[in-house]
Amino acid sequence: MKPVLPVTLARGPVRLAPLALEHEAGLASAAADGELWALRVTSVPEPGATGAYIETALRMHAEGTRLAFAVLDAGSGRVLGCTSYHDIVPAVERLEIGYTWYARSVQRSAVNTTAKWLLMTHAFETLGARLVGWRTDNFNFASQRAIERLGARRDGVLRHHALRRDGTVRDTVMYSLTAGEWPEVKAHLEHLLARPR
Repeated sequence: MKPVLPVTLARGPVRLAPLALEHEAGLASAAADGELWALRVTSVPEPGATGAYIETALRMHAEGTRLAFAVLDAGSGRVLGCTSYHDIVPAVERLEIGYTWYARSVQRSAVNTTAKWLLMTHAFETLGARLVGWRTDNFNFASQRAIERLGARRDGVLRHHALRRDGTVRDTVMYSLTAGEWPEVKAHLEHLLARPR
């Protein structure tokens, strides 16, 4: 697998740009659209913590474990949310997609499908990943449905796996998609994106 380097990806109304401190105000505004930090099952930055959220993502990139993107409206440049490659394991040609959240006003729109199409296309077709994974909180049913709509397969549940922000311990639901499954899933996603909304 090739190194996961900063890159800008775009399709239609969505542009993914490497997350930077210049996105701080826009990211804070996106998080405020629906007060997303109040959701127990996500890692959205709380008011006043967006700069630290970005700095953590940049540190993880320097360590080689994460590449975070600001999800932008391609026309206006407005920040719609955030998504990342993470848990990057070049030795087995695997990475995961996560740390994903969007302003409430663009949830259940084409934004997530488009962003995931961009990330999966780049992962499989440019980076040479053999497997793309996802993980989510066992109580984040909306995220589980969104991952399943993408065509990923549910691998199982890691019990008592990770701390939530409130100090409780979550079970983690794991999903994956292999390079061999990608062509069919890609065709399905392109069909979804071509449908009138």
